[in-house]
Amino acid sequence: MKILIVLTSHDRLGDTGKKTGFWLEEFAAPYYVLKDGGAEVVLASPLGGQPPLDPKSDAPDAQTDATRRFKADAEAQQQLAATLQLGAVSADGFDAIFYPGGHGPMWDMPDNMDSLALIAAFVQADKPVAAVCHAPAALVNARDKDGEYLVKGKRVTGFTNGEEAGVQLTDVVPFLLEDRLRERGGLYAKGPDWKPFVQVDGTLITGQNPASSEAVAEELLRQLKARG
Repeated sequence: MKILIVLTSHDRLGDTGKKTGFWLEEFAAPYYVLKDGGAEVVLASPLGGQPPLDPKSDAPDAQTDATRRFKADAEAQQQLAATLQLGAVSADGFDAIFYPGGHGPMWDMPDNMDSLALIAAFVQADKPVAAVCHAPAALVNARDKDGEYLVKGKRVTGFTNGEEAGVQLTDVVPFLLEDRLRERGGLYAKGPDWKPFVQVDGTLITGQNPASSEAVAEELLRQLKARG
């Protein structure tokens, strides 16, 4: 099993002057679920190299077993510091693609042509596509083989309007993910704010928030193992 994890390269939180990027738990938890499950993991980002880390996800109250494990894992840190440039990556040879969240993807993923082409290739090959929290932003402009929005008629989830209000960024993000997924025809569903919630529609796997990241990776791994 070989899985491509695509991280954001965007580090500016709108016009606030604050930093953003990927959310550490949403990378670390799936990374270890997949690695421990026997998968080879390859990391990529639009600009390549070290992707920006949302500083809030590195705060003491945001730490989990997975983030602590990552901080003690020099090999994983080295791999993260040297992500491949997304435009140089092909879907060939990969069994699935996974997008961790953080607010960064809201800016640099919806219209990234390299990302959209990769998603289309995975969908065309009937390979799993997974995203958690804000990372379903990468799916909002993706199309299926018939040219329809990928999420149209599909059960999906992602960071809720209530959760966005909870972090006081409703007026900062370029769009509200819950609203955009609905606008694209997605059968959006959600659980309680901040609680694990995952939606699975065939090979499309989405998670609502940071607490859902491990469960998304576990479902992805389950699907891959079922394929043999």
